[in-house]
Amino acid sequence: MTLVLVIVLALALIAGVYLIMIYNNLVQVKHNVGKSWANIEVLLKQRHDELPKLVETCKQYMQYEQETLAKVIDARSKVYAAAQAQDIGALGTAERALRRGLGNLFALAEAYPELKANASFQQLQSRISTLEDSIADRREFYNESVNINNVRIEQVPDVIVARAFGFRAFDLLEFSPEETTDVDVRQLFQ
Repeated sequence: MTLVLVIVLALALIAGVYLIMIYNNLVQVKHNVGKSWANIEVLLKQRHDELPKLVETCKQYMQYEQETLAKVIDARSKVYAAAQAQDIGALGTAERALRRGLGNLFALAEAYPELKANASFQQLQSRISTLEDSIADRREFYNESVNINNVRIEQVPDVIVARAFGFRAFDLLEFSPEETTDVDVRQLFQ
């Protein structure tokens, strides 16, 4: 009788330790998603802070392009609001609008040689381009973290622990089909 009790207790202990290990791994995966999102937020904030400087520099030269500048400012506000709300869908939409606006702004800058030659504009353009590249890298890391989380919470036996403790799936930060197609540069200059 005592041998059976010892075996049952040992099996219960092993099962308990195994469930604790699964729980701890799920917590780590969930926090990796949060950390990768925080990395994106840092870069979005940096870009958010740089864009007004770029717009102000452009305003000095581009008196007739106020609509383009207004679109960049509006898109910047929408990106910030979506990031603060952690609304992945709205962030993707706002990011597309902002990238489109910046692309148009940089294309229009070609028509203003004084602006193109301005050291402040060149520095801001380079800084924002670098931030865009970094944001793209961080989006990739975020999506990988989300994918790992989403797979783990659906796999057996992790799904049992995930459901019991309310672990949830996260949304991917996805590209729209228009973002993955080639850019028609001629259209930007029309």
